[in-house]
Amino acid sequence: MKTHKKYGKKIDLALNTWVKLARAYSSFDKKSVDNIRSFGLTQPQFAVIEVLGHLGPQKVGTICEKMLVTGGNMTLVLDNIEKLGYIQRVPSREDRRAIIIELTEKGKELFEKVFPLHAEFLTKQMAVLTYEEQKTLGILLKKLGTSLNGG
Repeated sequence: MKTHKKYGKKIDLALNTWVKLARAYSSFDKKSVDNIRSFGLTQPQFAVIEVLGHLGPQKVGTICEKMLVTGGNMTLVLDNIEKLGYIQRVPSREDRRAIIIELTEKGKELFEKVFPLHAEFLTKQMAVLTYEEQKTLGILLKKLGTSLNGG
């Protein structure tokens, strides 16, 4: 028998919505990570390659900002991608303290091959929602995220 405590209409709705959002994210993320692993990459490795593939060479700090992560484990992620031959570290010409991360030719080839496959995979996962529903969901999630970030 299903029982749960009631806290009031607004609180119950907020809790119920949070659980649905968390479950949807968890399921979507697991499928996305599994797809990325099929390319022989971890999710953080793929994210770095994606950032560099779309934006070109970047400082480590910029990569962290785009990935919404701190630099704590980024050195290890970059070391592992470099060992695979997909990136290289280049000293910055403008700032002697900075290192620029860029895709190697092998990294560019990988990006051109796997990003479209992953994008298509995500498109298929989202196909449970209509185009209009996806637009609406995007607007609502942005509104929620913006409000939680104080903006």
